[in-house]
Amino acid sequence: MKNNSWKDKISNHQQLGGIELSVLDNGDGRGCRVAWFNTGSGLRFKVVLDRAMDIADAFHNQHSLAWISHLGVSAPNPTVDYATNWLKSFGGGLITTCGLTHTGGDEKDESGERGVHDRISQLPATIESVIQPNLFKGNMEMSITGRMIQTSLFGPSLELKRTISAALGSSVIKIKDEVTNLGNFIVPHMMLYHMNFGWPLVDTDTEITWDGNLKSRGGELDNKIFNPKHNFKKCTGPSDDYQGEQSAVGFVDLKADANGLCECGLRNSKLGLAVKIKYLKAQLPWMANWQHYGKNEYVTALEPCTSPPVGQAAAKKENLLIQLKPQETRMYELEINVFTTKL
Repeated sequence: MKNNSWKDKISNHQQLGGIELSVLDNGDGRGCRVAWFNTGSGLRFKVVLDRAMDIADAFHNQHSLAWISHLGVSAPNPTVDYATNWLKSFGGGLITTCGLTHTGGDEKDESGERGVHDRISQLPATIESVIQPNLFKGNMEMSITGRMIQTSLFGPSLELKRTISAALGSSVIKIKDEVTNLGNFIVPHMMLYHMNFGWPLVDTDTEITWDGNLKSRGGELDNKIFNPKHNFKKCTGPSDDYQGEQSAVGFVDLKADANGLCECGLRNSKLGLAVKIKYLKAQLPWMANWQHYGKNEYVTALEPCTSPPVGQAAAKKENLLIQLKPQETRMYELEINVFTTKL
């Protein structure tokens, strides 16, 4: 497409790709608005507009990139701000957004009660714009922008403005998020991008790529997996070690390059397929790696975050909890690159 070989040969950008809006009409996701991106490069992915504009299915050519839970896409559920109810509506997908005030397990203290990973992923977007490619003006870009407001009377009121963009002929997803405190008092802020990868990208011997310092979350299986004697950067096959809630999590302090950029990703040499995630260390200082190689629940996640997902209380104790002033905005920008060259 970049060499203009299509010039004078097409009538509509949809012949090459673009964004298609639709509404799901069956199962738990019935009624959810979605936007399918097709870049024409082999990359296509589904943005769930009624779930914080998170990304569910994602494919490159014939290969699925994302892990999808038994549930898959479901309608928003406002009750997930309590206890572990978040788990009941977790569809997996390429990105599930966690926050905006809490990431980690459920907890209760003098500041209140918080459920697993908070509730931003349950909030529908107000769509502000859908921009399609315009080949005849030389514009290959496509994007969708929306706003979600996580609010409670007398409680925190945070707005997430999200733009997801891509371009014809390119296998890159760009995400630009702005989180603003709309209220009149300082509120805690935590943000985590739960990026869930599955088969065939994740398979026996798939490499997990990152450079930095790692520490175990501290549980028995965490310590078994995330220790120097175990190659935790190489995916294993399905194992009974991961039955039920048994999972391993490590927290990574990634090294940044001279421009302040961090990189992490996955590489499947057998398929010649890789995914690389890029973002600024100053925006997202940490990354969590969730490994859950269970039978029929086979997934690993890379999770760029503002702090390890240990909850508000622990983050505050470790001086890692962000406090957003009234009208203050924080920016987050990520790129997900898919490669198919020889590795």
